[in-house]
Formats: sequence, C-alpha cells, structure tokens
Amino acid sequence: MLTNSEITDLTDFRRLLHRHPEVSGQERETAARVAEKLRRIGAHRVVTDLGGHGVAAIFEGAEPGPTVMLRAELDALPIEETGEVDHASTIPGRAHMCGHDGHSAALLGCACAFARQPPQRGRVVLMFQPAEEDGSGAAAVIADPRFADLRPDVAFSWHNMPGIPLGHARLREGPMFCASVGLRLVLKGRTAHASQPETGISPAQTLADLIRDLAALGPGGAMDEEFALVTITYARLGEPSYGIAAGRAELQATLRALMPERMERLRTDAEALARRAAAAGRLRLEVEWHDDFAASANDPEPTAIMRRVLDARNVAFEEMAEPYRGSEDFGRFGETAQTAMILLGAGMDVSALHNPDYDFPDDLIPIGAGILTDAAREILG
Repeated sequence: MLTNSEITDLTDFRRLLHRHPEVSGQERETAARVAEKLRRIGAHRVVTDLGGHGVAAIFEGAEPGPTVMLRAELDALPIEETGEVDHASTIPGRAHMCGHDGHSAALLGCACAFARQPPQRGRVVLMFQPAEEDGSGAAAVIADPRFADLRPDVAFSWHNMPGIPLGHARLREGPMFCASVGLRLVLKGRTAHASQPETGISPAQTLADLIRDLAALGPGGAMDEEFALVTITYARLGEPSYGIAAGRAELQATLRALMPERMERLRTDAEALARRAAAAGRLRLEVEWHDDFAASANDPEPTAIMRRVLDARNVAFEEMAEPYRGSEDFGRFGETAQTAMILLGAGMDVSALHNPDYDFPDDLIPIGAGILTDAAREILG
C-alpha cells in the first residue's frame, strides 16, 4: 500500500511530467526526472539510456529466482493540448494525451513499495520504455546489449482506458492487441501542362485504384485469425496548381491484423499490389514501412496471476469478448518473456485517448501501482 504522502508526491510528479511532455525518441528530460526520482526512492540499481532514453530500476531479492518486469512508457504525443487543467502542457504541439505520464507515476509507486520491501527472491525490473507511440521503443530496448542482463521471465503492464468505469479492469487470455504497421507509397511519373496531360505520366488513376484496392485487402470484420484491416490515412496528388498535371502522388495507410502470420501475408499482398499498380501506370515507386507494432498476447499463467490479484484487491473486472483493435508496443516484449497486460478504466464520461483535452485520472496511480506490485510479489514473494 502506498502512503497518503507517497500518493500526493506521485500525483505532483505526474503533473510535472504532464507539463513537460516529450515525444517518441526525445524523452531525455523525462527520463532524467524519472531516473533521479528512482535514485531518491532507493532503487538498488538504475540503468539509463536503454534503447534511446529508456530507464530501468532493479530491486534484488535475497535469494535466487526469476526476473519479473513491470513496464510503463515515457513518451507523449505531437498534439496541441486544449484542456484547461492547471498542469497543462507548456510545450506547444506536445502533450500527454495517452496517459503515459500516469503510467510512469504508477510505476514509481511500485518502486516505493519495493524500496520498503524488496522481493524475497529473484528481482524486479521496472522498465520505463521510450518511444511506445511509434512502435520503435520496445525493439530498441531489446536490441540494447544491456538488456540481456535484464531480460525478464515474466512481464506485466497496464493501460488506462476511457469508456470503462474508473478503476475497473478488462483482460483476456490470448490475443490482446493487434499488430499494425504504417505503409507509405510514393508514386513518381512526369508533370505536364494541364492543357496537354498526355505529354506527362500522371499517377492520378493509380492513386485512386490503390485507395480502393488496398482497403479491399483488409475489410475488417470478425476478430478472428483472419482479421485484417487497412485504413487509408493520407493521400496527396500533385501540387495545388491549376496549370500542372500531376506527376507525383503519395499514399499512406495503416495495416492491422490480429495474428502475426496474417500480418505478414497482408504486408506481402499490399506491397505486391502497389508494385503491380505502379508498373501498370509506368510509375516509379518508393515503399517505406513505419510504426511497426507486434501483436500482443496474454499468456495463460501471468493472466491467471492478474485475475487473482484483481480479486484479492477487490478490483471489479470483466473478461474481454474479443481483442482490442489498437496496437501496443508491449507486445514486442512477448518475444522475450511470458506477458500479461490489462486495461484499467479511466472513467465513463471522459475524453478518449489522443483527444486534445484528455487528462489521466490521478486516482488510478495507487490502483495501477498496487496491481503491478502484487502481481510481481505473487511470483517473487
């Protein structure tokens, strides 16, 4: 249990992070604040600059045992905050509109608990992950040579979720979040005078066909093993001029699938489709992939632990009937450990994640901290 003074301190710290948001890959000051806080709390060891600006705090048990990782995120979003809270962002165009400030504060609450009472055996690694929002952070942390010494056997995490009663939980065993990846296509032809378009090579029809045909590759539907969704997110043709027939087009789409195998097939089909269309239109094609999120699944044992912890803490929870369509970079850690992640309600009548007036509910700080602390203690004592 966190003391009242600790909850007040962590709330103040959360609001400090909220006032000074940093986006993916730029979390230098956020990480420095977190690392200094961990040292003051009494972490046995603090590792910095993991996979960029990641921070890990280690609490060692007296006896040998497994490693349990508890994870939060450091990064904010490139969104202009419109809310009128006293602790609003002081950086134009940057804001904590996903609640990672609250997740970090809650994980510092776990640090308070383990500083008072270290695990009996094994060790706890508190992982403050960078660059979650663009799907690059977990992979970068895992690729850092120092991660080999921190590699967990089990990992737990949670994410706040508006639309669920405050403090209530949602979870499920098996697939939890979709894999997703961003696809950017650039089609290059040749401009012409608008009165003589036949003297150029226009990507207009190819762009129109790709908007239709890429979307048809992923129509959505039932959340089963064949689920795939392609969302067109951006399209541009030529320049804003009435005298020039376009010679360049750009198209961006997000590809989403529930199962890794389905995602690989979707990626292959999308690129092949684009290359055929470009060739048919006599266009040069550039293909780029961005924001690559692995699918996230909850393994049976850590999910069962989460259920027992929620019961013991009298946290109301429901089993999710189907996975969440969104993506979560925590899934990448599932390649190295048994994992479980849950959703914690941020309230019913609040703004949605990534809305410009969203603000993390501070009441979740002790709830989230307690759940993760108890999950680790069930394994390590």
